[in-house]
Amino acid sequence: MRNTVLIPVLCYLFSLFILFAGCTFDYGDDESSGDELPDLVMENVEYVRVRSSDPIARFSAERAERYENLNLMKLWNFTFEQYGDGGKEVNAFGSAGRASVDIETSNIFMDHGIMVEVESEDIIIVTEQLEWNDEERLLFTKEDDEVNILQNNGTNFIGIGLRADARKRTWEFFGEVSGTYIYDDDEEEETEGDEIDLEQRIDAEDTENQELEL
Repeated sequence: MRNTVLIPVLCYLFSLFILFAGCTFDYGDDESSGDELPDLVMENVEYVRVRSSDPIARFSAERAERYENLNLMKLWNFTFEQYGDGGKEVNAFGSAGRASVDIETSNIFMDHGIMVEVESEDIIIVTEQLEWNDEERLLFTKEDDEVNILQNNGTNFIGIGLRADARKRTWEFFGEVSGTYIYDDDEEEETEGDEIDLEQRIDAEDTENQELEL
């Protein structure tokens, strides 16, 4: 598995949120989801980032609310796509039910089912909640949250409590890691992927704070 993809892709997704939070929207008349009315509301939002006339990313949300006094942007039912080959193909996409962006600090909180798939790296990341601290460049879940990582070759394992440091380019799980990790032997073309049961391979006392260098 190419672990290098975990931090860059999710950090790129969060950078899109920060850009999106800085956009200006038209006033809306819809009711707020909270006690304070939003200053700006937009339905069925779509934002496309372009470089040299080619789209490099697309971001869409069912609803966006901006609260100026709170320095907050709230988003519902959003998806994103990252393009390659001059915008001709999608090499990463994902979705989540809800997100809030602190416009002043650029901190981001996402929950209600998060899925990120990177086809070029053959990896899918699924979790329920994810946070980004922009100043410390940290990506993390709650310590007891499950993070499921899958690949098409049958790799499927769950780690408890993810913490990723974008500066150090390392990530770790705070709790147990269990499941199956399958790796292919590139040196022998006829050799099928070897299957490793992570529950048997990793001693229970060693699963806490297991740090993987990217």
